[in-house]
Amino acid sequence: MANDEPATGPSANRGRRSEAWKSALTVIQEAKPPVVPEGAHAMTVVVEFPPGDPGTPPHRHFGPAFGYVLEGEMLFELEGEPERVIRAGEAFWEPGGDVIHYQDGNHRSDVPVRFLATMMCLPDKPMLVLVDEDELEQRKHLRAPRPS
Repeated sequence: MANDEPATGPSANRGRRSEAWKSALTVIQEAKPPVVPEGAHAMTVVVEFPPGDPGTPPHRHFGPAFGYVLEGEMLFELEGEPERVIRAGEAFWEPGGDVIHYQDGNHRSDVPVRFLATMMCLPDKPMLVLVDEDELEQRKHLRAPRPS
């Protein structure tokens, strides 16, 4: 290449500032989580359930959790809220604490669901605790009405 020929490829952008960052961000969700105590840590996981799988049994997280569906559709239900379908490209969050997470299973019977979740772990608490049948019965009045 002669010295008077223009540079092409990645080196052509050296020394100039890109403006792409101004439109590169898409807000998927915005939430104000509860205060995270000192000593907490975060864990990010990818969860995949096969077609039709009901997902994790009713459980709770002691800290907030934020997620994003990568593929497929998740049937999502938190205590006090109606169940809803979260599709690929959509986000979800839960406050953690005492709230029961009833459903995170695959809404589709023909494709897997994959989602990413970042969970805040409180000091000296497990990441996830299953809720037993006795507690589910005691708290059934807090669950949103089921679809008929």
